[in-house]
Amino acid sequence: MAMKYSFWLFFVLLTGNTALNAQVSTIGNIPNEFSLSPGNETINQSDATLFVIRNIYITGNKKTRRDIILRELPFKAGDHYLLQDIVAKFQQAREQLLNTSLFHDVVVALKSFEGYNVDVQIEVKERWYLFPIPYFKPVDRNFNEWLVEQKGSLARVNYGLKILYNNTTGRNDKFRLWFISGYTHQFSFSYDRLYIDKALKWGMEVNFGVGKTKEVNYNTIGNEQVFVKDSNLFLQNFLDANVELTYRRAIKTRHRFGIGYHIQNVKDTIAKLNPTYFYAGRTQVSYPELYYTMSYFDVDYIPYPTKGYAAELNFSKKGFTNTINSWQLSVKGSANWHLSPRTYLNLQSFSTIKLPFEQPYFNQRLLGYGDVFMQGYEYYVIDGVAGGYLKAGITKEVLSVSRNFFTKKSQEPLRIPLRIFAKVYGNAGYVYNSQPGNNFLVNRMLYSAGFGIDILTYYDFTIKLEYSFNQLGENGLFLHRMSNF
Repeated sequence: MAMKYSFWLFFVLLTGNTALNAQVSTIGNIPNEFSLSPGNETINQSDATLFVIRNIYITGNKKTRRDIILRELPFKAGDHYLLQDIVAKFQQAREQLLNTSLFHDVVVALKSFEGYNVDVQIEVKERWYLFPIPYFKPVDRNFNEWLVEQKGSLARVNYGLKILYNNTTGRNDKFRLWFISGYTHQFSFSYDRLYIDKALKWGMEVNFGVGKTKEVNYNTIGNEQVFVKDSNLFLQNFLDANVELTYRRAIKTRHRFGIGYHIQNVKDTIAKLNPTYFYAGRTQVSYPELYYTMSYFDVDYIPYPTKGYAAELNFSKKGFTNTINSWQLSVKGSANWHLSPRTYLNLQSFSTIKLPFEQPYFNQRLLGYGDVFMQGYEYYVIDGVAGGYLKAGITKEVLSVSRNFFTKKSQEPLRIPLRIFAKVYGNAGYVYNSQPGNNFLVNRMLYSAGFGIDILTYYDFTIKLEYSFNQLGENGLFLHRMSNF
């Protein structure tokens, strides 16, 4: 009798749990003798039984290797779990597989059972992996600066071709090839092989880039970048190369151990305008770099997390001579909680320190570059050798829909999702600079706040429209875009 009730409880947990988004399949008709009605025998915790995962079946993986999918699962054939643990494992498996960015959708379901043996069905819908696409991108730090400060000048645009080949060999590896012209002339490639061993723990990545540009940001004045340009002469040449070894023992944490080499050359014009661009009026630096990075992700959806925690730690050593000598430690973190079924609280933090505090200008970039910025200060850069920020926000999902688009009658429809979030947020930050010059945003607390909407759609493409206010009395509408392209 205990076995019969365990079977019924198994069915209830797998098909009646509204929190289970893994789309568990129906088991079939349940005989009346198993129904739990008043007067029937009570199921106690002592009746809990361990169920064995016997087989794992995978469908839909035309390119992705089976072992790569199995590597992401929080369970394996032969594992024993209580009923409630199996439910949680199904959801974790779905989230983990979606976070690989290999699939549009994942279904983790109960396929069949025999006694206490359970068979699991995993169905995946693969993405398109090869993207030979035109490249067009402003060189300024963000879209707002290019459109407002630079008047949308086409002279400040890079264009060309880039080839992105994800899941190149079916092992979740990534190949990148860039041919860039326009503002910057650049050639670069990279290859990231997640696993190179049979145990699927060690991997390797190689990056190489070489280029030149006719315009150089040689200084920061009033917390704004200052440029010099020569239409007939390339003012800067650079070469960057690195190789790294990666280690991923389990699922959530990845370690990177890297070594690189960097060369930068600038014309005498740059050294004259800013003798501290490199040390002592130099026009060239070349230096090795050693680094270690640890990343941890335990979130429901990496491109836009609403639940869970993530962290990244980076330690690097650049150069070993007076030309360039820098130790740097950086830490990023985020935490996300569900306040209600469609409302979320999120915290983000970043901090860094560079030693010694006296660094050449090209190695002082801190806030306002890439994804390290404070909302409301998009028109400024804040250079320094130590600092960071804390961001807090509340988001509410106001729309979640998807539409099918048919390409051919014989093909499965293309499903395009659309999710919209409304949000409010606040930022606090600080940057220390031992040589501040006339940059008024360093060595003081900075604050900002605002509201906006985030739009998520196909292939993790995200648009953020934000109206922000800062402590300088400034406010405005800012646009941010994130994508895999």
